[in-house]
Amino acid sequence: MTDNELIQLSTEVGGYLKRLNATVTTAESCTGGWIAKILTDVAGSSQWFERGFVTYSNDAKQQLVGVSVDSLTGYGAVSEQVVREMAEGAREKACAQFAISVSGIAGPDGGSAEKPVGTVWFGFASATAETLAQRKVFSGDREAVRRQATAWALLTLRDHFLKN
Repeated sequence: MTDNELIQLSTEVGGYLKRLNATVTTAESCTGGWIAKILTDVAGSSQWFERGFVTYSNDAKQQLVGVSVDSLTGYGAVSEQVVREMAEGAREKACAQFAISVSGIAGPDGGSAEKPVGTVWFGFASATAETLAQRKVFSGDREAVRRQATAWALLTLRDHFLKN
């Protein structure tokens, strides 16, 4: 997705949130705040986005959104368990109705056979529904992986949580 397409998607997400009188927060690792940036590129986004957490390090994940040490050591930062805790913790800390969390390996280094470069785990939490976690593997360089992760997170929030 181009920058313009991401902003168009963000505007659409914001429209849904505004109609629902709801807010969203983010807890981002590999995207480094890109989702929050795209959301706040939309004029009027303060009505439905109050804060985001950039939790790049394991310490930040623990301190800012309450990820447990046991999850980080037992499963690793790029795992279903961790993104679930990131999403739930961010939603609770921000008092938001929805949360998106992202943790992955954008590259070019850091991959393994089990978790190759491009592996990204996503967490989505809502105040009224079960937490959802999904794994995707994207291709391309670091920017391409991060851009695809940002787009996929917003599309999933829109399609799975806001349109229904």
